[in-house]
Amino acid sequence: MADAKNRAAAQLLDNMTTAIVALDNGLRITSLNSSAEQLFGISASRAIGRRLAQIVTIPDSLFARLREAVELGQPVNDRHVALEPFGLDPILVDCSVAPYIDENQSDCLLIELNALDRSLRILRDEAMAAQQENVKSLLRGLAHEIKNPLGGLRGAAQLLERQLDDKELTEYTSIIIHEADRLQTLIDRMLGPNSRPRRDELNIHEVLEHVRKISRVGASGGVSVTFDYDPSIPEFLSDRDRLVQVFLNIAGNALQAVGSEGDVQFSSRVVTNFTIAGKLHPLVVKVSITDNGPGIPESLIDQVFYPMVSGRAGGSGLGLSIAQSIMGQLGGIVECQSEPGNTEFTIFIPMELT
Repeated sequence: MADAKNRAAAQLLDNMTTAIVALDNGLRITSLNSSAEQLFGISASRAIGRRLAQIVTIPDSLFARLREAVELGQPVNDRHVALEPFGLDPILVDCSVAPYIDENQSDCLLIELNALDRSLRILRDEAMAAQQENVKSLLRGLAHEIKNPLGGLRGAAQLLERQLDDKELTEYTSIIIHEADRLQTLIDRMLGPNSRPRRDELNIHEVLEHVRKISRVGASGGVSVTFDYDPSIPEFLSDRDRLVQVFLNIAGNALQAVGSEGDVQFSSRVVTNFTIAGKLHPLVVKVSITDNGPGIPESLIDQVFYPMVSGRAGGSGLGLSIAQSIMGQLGGIVECQSEPGNTEFTIFIPMELT
């Protein structure tokens, strides 16, 4: 009975989105949940038994308050604490510390860490999803208003072409028909795929390698296209063709950004308990496509997923918009971070295991 209760408690903690860490009176880790593993970038098997300070750099002030909580048995709350897990970027958290006595009657601490970066990301993703829906609604209405007169214009040009004997004049009607078809194609691309996604059993690295090989063929001689994959990612169900389109669109942007010389890297990781557009997913594949080009102008960074927004001359501004639209259909999302010398597009794909 006790083992069943312990398993139920462990499962409950693993399902929490906040990071939970238990420490003994020497500030050694006795347990941590899945969110804490993700936050610190370390597995429970490697973390348990180690001092907290051995896996994450914490401010001296918080360290002193943890000691105080153990000695006095008083709870501690601290906001906007900067932590730096070894090998990872710094994170900002709200921290709650509660003393408790374990089964051996020893003084221990239970720490709850709420990553503010994560909360802000969830809010940003929800806002982005809402904006994408608004854009799609606007585009659907715009497409309807354009397609009707466009079809009439094309039809009239075809009728006129049949009545003309002068080849020089029919060249003008041919131009009208060609441009009408081009606008129709552009509108269809803006709206994105309208069929339901397929559910293929796929290996994400086979898909990424397919796209990487295509990218290498199109890259200049001075561009390296490398990879950093997590080989433990299992096969899962998703739409292979649509994922290829997403990766191609983003990789194409990266190659254009670096020009004739630079680095583009494909990487993959698994993330647990990840929220996308308000829905919590137990497992998510995180694919990153990174380049060391000049970066995206700050004035455009919040608009890169809007159609017709492009940071380069001659760009259609549809590639990223289509990629985001496709990922929305697959239940995922694309995020972007950019600064000069480092632009990273991250694609989060929910894993439906086979």
